[in-house]
Amino acid sequence: MMRDMTKGAPLGHLFLYAVPLLLGNWLQLAYNAVDSIIAGRFIGQDALAAEGVAGPVMNLVILAISGLCIGAGVLMSEAFGAKRTDRLQETLATALLFGAVLCCGAAALGCVLTPWILRALAVPDAIFGITAIYLRITFLGAPFTFFYNALAAGLKSVGDSKTPLKFLAFSAVLNAVLDLILIGGLGFGIVCSAVTTVAAEAASAVLAAVYMARRVPELCPGRGQWRIRRDLLGPILRYGSVTALQQAVQPICKVLIQGQVNALGVEAIAAFNAVTRVDDFAFTPEQSIATAITTYIAQNRGAQQNERIRRGFAVGLRLELGYWLLVGCVTLAFRRPILSLFVAGEGAADVVALGSEYLGYMAVFYALPALTNGFQGFYRGMGKMTTTLIGTCMQAGLRAAAAAVLAPRVGLQGIAFACAFGWCVMLAFEVPYYFWTCKKKGL
Repeated sequence: MMRDMTKGAPLGHLFLYAVPLLLGNWLQLAYNAVDSIIAGRFIGQDALAAEGVAGPVMNLVILAISGLCIGAGVLMSEAFGAKRTDRLQETLATALLFGAVLCCGAAALGCVLTPWILRALAVPDAIFGITAIYLRITFLGAPFTFFYNALAAGLKSVGDSKTPLKFLAFSAVLNAVLDLILIGGLGFGIVCSAVTTVAAEAASAVLAAVYMARRVPELCPGRGQWRIRRDLLGPILRYGSVTALQQAVQPICKVLIQGQVNALGVEAIAAFNAVTRVDDFAFTPEQSIATAITTYIAQNRGAQQNERIRRGFAVGLRLELGYWLLVGCVTLAFRRPILSLFVAGEGAADVVALGSEYLGYMAVFYALPALTNGFQGFYRGMGKMTTTLIGTCMQAGLRAAAAAVLAPRVGLQGIAFACAFGWCVMLAFEVPYYFWTCKKKGL
């Protein structure tokens, strides 16, 4: 169902839009976590470590490409708010065609460069072979992820965040069932784990395409609109390329940090993979609320409803902090039982103890990305993509530098302190700039 956010109370729009996104992202993370849990329990610690190494690399590719979808989504939200249906459809067509070419090229290049990537990350010889196989297969699934993200961006731009949730729910269940049958029941290895993930991503992309063609004609480009329009490609690239670069900065940072963790040994790699899954459950919903803020602000910006922008953003920040209170308490209380899901057998107790101490700090620190994500959502909605890039580069660069200093001296806990340092610096930049922006724009 389409949602016009240029009318009505901001809290209702933001909450009802963000909740399906939050649930959808939890489902996305759930089937990633299922892979890790089943890999760790039924294949072994080496498989869990291999998935942990491959994760940041794949995030680099997927988030860089989906950044184009986010940039295009802002333009589509503006077009919807301005009631320009033709521009909305032509923007989606241009984004799909251009992004498809870019995504397929990136997947092919990633498969070729896999050995070089793993050597650069100093992956231990014990898991080098299985990590290379897993990474190559997941590279091939990147185009499916792109198509789903692009189609979901179109639906979300018109205020429909519920329908993509249904597709993710189906793919999450499919992934879990296939993993349990083929790996847990039949004993297949890490290749099967990668293939089931790709199959689930393909299913969500196909479902989104069929639904849009049958149920949302307002979004579907006409026969004459299926071309790359230069006048639209320019704004898409201007918004999308900066957003894509901004999206790619975080995985680059994670890759650098993963290199520091790899030097601590297989036990630390396994623990870090497990706590990263927990971190994702905390961070991603905060990003979902930020996406709601972006869509709300972009629609009102397109409709020139300036008086609603600042009020809606304040409501969005309150939602971010409210979520932090919830997830911080849950993480602090249940971190040991949660981590126990990921490992079993010899060495499991050490992995759980190591990860539990890390999450004890992070439960408090989660307040910081709640705020940074809120401000990022505001700047994206205002079309200030360069601002989001600068803030992210500052945060990621200083975080990686701090990790390089702290990890060899403090161990895995140094990564948590490095994260907090980066987020604090990011807020020191974004908060004053927000007030300057409001003054300049008359908000």
